[in-house]
Amino acid sequence: MTKKDVKTNLLNHSDAKVRLLGEYLKRYLSIISNDGFTEKINIYDLFCGQGLYDDGGEGSPIVTLRQVKETYYSLISKKPNKLPKINCHFNDIDQNKIEILRKSVKDKSLHYNDFGNLELTSNDYKQEVERLKNLIKTFKNQKGFIFIDPYGYKDIKSEHIKSLMDCNKKTEVLLWLPTQHMYRFAENGTPEALLDFIEELTQYKEWKKTDSVWKFINQIKDGFQSYVGNQYFVDNFSIQKEENTVFCLYFFTSHIKGFEKMLEAKWEIDSEQGRGWKYSGNVPDLFSENKTNELEDKLKIFLKESRKYNGDVYEFTLRQGYLPTHTKQIFEEWQKDNILDVILSNGEKARKKSFYIKYFKSTDQEIKKVYFSLK
Repeated sequence: MTKKDVKTNLLNHSDAKVRLLGEYLKRYLSIISNDGFTEKINIYDLFCGQGLYDDGGEGSPIVTLRQVKETYYSLISKKPNKLPKINCHFNDIDQNKIEILRKSVKDKSLHYNDFGNLELTSNDYKQEVERLKNLIKTFKNQKGFIFIDPYGYKDIKSEHIKSLMDCNKKTEVLLWLPTQHMYRFAENGTPEALLDFIEELTQYKEWKKTDSVWKFINQIKDGFQSYVGNQYFVDNFSIQKEENTVFCLYFFTSHIKGFEKMLEAKWEIDSEQGRGWKYSGNVPDLFSENKTNELEDKLKIFLKESRKYNGDVYEFTLRQGYLPTHTKQIFEEWQKDNILDVILSNGEKARKKSFYIKYFKSTDQEIKKVYFSLK
């Protein structure tokens, strides 16, 4: 494919990327629109591109606006106060792409003022980050979602992501990285841009040379997690275009419920592993190193460390990249095999399949409804 084709057509891996974005926004907008207190949702796409491509493919801004429109008519328009407003800000340093996007939005009737504000700009990424940091600090009864899909990675800093989330812990970030290209560079002599990127991540975690791109991807995730701290949740979704081309999305949030919704979006796309998409559609061999049930093994170690309540197991499950339903399936098998006891806080045994592994507010007593004991 020529360089021109890349710019004017939506590649298969990009299609998977925006599908994940759309699946998450569908869940995110539904939850926030019904939380009872958010008055504005602010969506920012800092490298938005032209939105509509010559092959008919739809990029991130078009996918985003479709989800906003659907949320408005299915939920918000039916509420007396018509809240929350959903403001969308699309930015790309290429003014020509912004003009193409502007025309597509108008031609397809994708936005009306009833939804919220729509802003299209052509600013430098670093300027946008600084502007957003100051803006997010002023949020009251507002939420923010930032999509960063850069042309490379030389301008991307972990500090940008952490500072954006630190402003008020009401903002989530989805970052796209060309991890295969980064991995090749790391193996064949690290360029300065990648060296700067890695050195920033290794302030808190040792960086080791890896023998596979999958380990490299996980090492970046671990580096991000160490950098932003455990008050945030970090996960990744890998997209394999072909045998030697792998890209990756990294997701950052301070809210465990938002984290669960992103994981649901991942498993919706990849029901076998919940971790990645492969161009051939043959997902099961994507993570050949993960054929065994790693969650079962990790749960055994986790439960043997100390007394673990249902809230502890819920968070642990999500941090491993799995959903509560997966842990419940494992626990049901363990109960059948008579190796797991589920005990109520008063010391009595709970009913079969009563695991309470789901979201509770940190102040809810139900977060310690039961604890688990392996025999």
